[in-house]
Amino acid sequence: MSAADPRTSTTTRITPGSAGAPTDVDLVVIGLGVTGAGVALDAATRGLSVLAVDAHDLAFGTSRWSSKMVHGGLRYLAKGQVGVAHESAVERGILMEVTAPHLVHPMPMVIPLSSSVTRLQSYVTRSGLWAGDLLRRGAGTAVDTLPKPRHLSATETLSLVPALRPSGLRGAVLGWDGQLEDDARLVTTIARTAAAYGAHVRTHVRVLEATGTSVVLRDETAPSGSGETTTVTARAVVNAAGVWAGGLVDGITLRPSRGTHLVLRAESLPGLTVSVFCPVPGETNRFVMVLPQPDGTVYVGLTDEPVDGDIPDVPQPSATEIGFLLDVVSAAFSHQLHRDDVVGAFAGLRPLLDLGGGSADGARTADLSRRHAVLTSATGVITVVGGKLTTYRRMAEDAVDAAVAAADLTAGPCRTREVPLLGAAPRAELATLELPARLVRRYGTDAALVLESAREVSGLGDDELLAPIHERVPVTLAELLFGVTHEGAADVDDLLDRRTRVGLVPADRELAVPAARRALELAAAHR
Repeated sequence: MSAADPRTSTTTRITPGSAGAPTDVDLVVIGLGVTGAGVALDAATRGLSVLAVDAHDLAFGTSRWSSKMVHGGLRYLAKGQVGVAHESAVERGILMEVTAPHLVHPMPMVIPLSSSVTRLQSYVTRSGLWAGDLLRRGAGTAVDTLPKPRHLSATETLSLVPALRPSGLRGAVLGWDGQLEDDARLVTTIARTAAAYGAHVRTHVRVLEATGTSVVLRDETAPSGSGETTTVTARAVVNAAGVWAGGLVDGITLRPSRGTHLVLRAESLPGLTVSVFCPVPGETNRFVMVLPQPDGTVYVGLTDEPVDGDIPDVPQPSATEIGFLLDVVSAAFSHQLHRDDVVGAFAGLRPLLDLGGGSADGARTADLSRRHAVLTSATGVITVVGGKLTTYRRMAEDAVDAAVAAADLTAGPCRTREVPLLGAAPRAELATLELPARLVRRYGTDAALVLESAREVSGLGDDELLAPIHERVPVTLAELLFGVTHEGAADVDDLLDRRTRVGLVPADRELAVPAARRALELAAAHR
């Protein structure tokens, strides 16, 4: 395969388990969330040999629990974090216009100004959106990509969002930001692109020990109790394990915060076609976001609660957070939301770095900086931590720069500002593709590859491959097959919880299990 044009690749190096993995490389990457996948891609495009591993799966941790938004940095600007805000706006523009225009779309967002919103809050909101537009311009993002904000009258607001509560509504502000349909799909696409450039990407491989020049791995796909380990030598090791980063090396103190989201059916808030940011009463710059999704669901979020104790594999929302989100949204919409409107809920832990000064008892994790840091342990492991999904590329660049300098590696300059992810193309080109719209939204120009490989593996016709696997679940068998053959999915959990997001609604997940098993069986029979 030629690294000059990896988009011609029809194979994958995303593989469950460590069998056949290299035992001597330039760089080992620990963790395959968005940052770890980004590090693997950055290093591979510089010409380094790379082994990237995760104890579980692609996007197993925080990267799949986001609001599915690509923020332009407005919330950080409001807190005086100008550098972080500018960095966010720059990285958003790169994703939307260069590297992932097939995955990151312009998102219109309406901020209603009701009687509970004071004149001061209205002024701050309007000023904030115009400041955000200055960030957009400073980042060089075209107005065709993200239009300018504008004021809406009450009539215009209700025409755009008829489900809002009309009583006391003075109007709204309309702004724009970036939105992902699926954050885990972004991670998977980055990992596939890294593999296309030569990185070895291995899931279900746990790191037991790590130094700056070696790691000890255990294959989690091996029979339970086998205890077999493999030692891999490396010129450099990058720890990108997110909220678990402190468990691999000493000297890192994290203050995780939990962000909770609810999942509703679209019929709970009928006619919703744009995102709505509901002001939180009594707060100047805090909102609850209501985000309609293409699959007929709506995400509502989010919270910012400090987390103490051990880090769980899958964080759980609290009843208090769920009640808070429902109350704020119900105050803005005509329909009173109840617990039975909630068909799913998810929570992610932000890996916030405690650098001192903000760690006093009672300090809010919301006040900690989202700036990332690159740290080197006593044993030479380079850890990248903090930050957020939008700025993953810059975090990866800084981490690889540190690894190259520390190990005196021979490597080219960072290329990821200009390297499109697999499937990327200008939106105008994507709009002309005569392929199923769902596949184009999720795979871009690789939609053709998804369908072609599914035909080859299954021997089935397009009608069966492209039909929703259930009347309530729009995922197709073609997608599930591609998840196994090209994206390293090893089991039903990988397919339903990461390659697709069916698992966000437990009732839908149960309906999808037979199709996921069928995809695994068809792929196994084809090998």
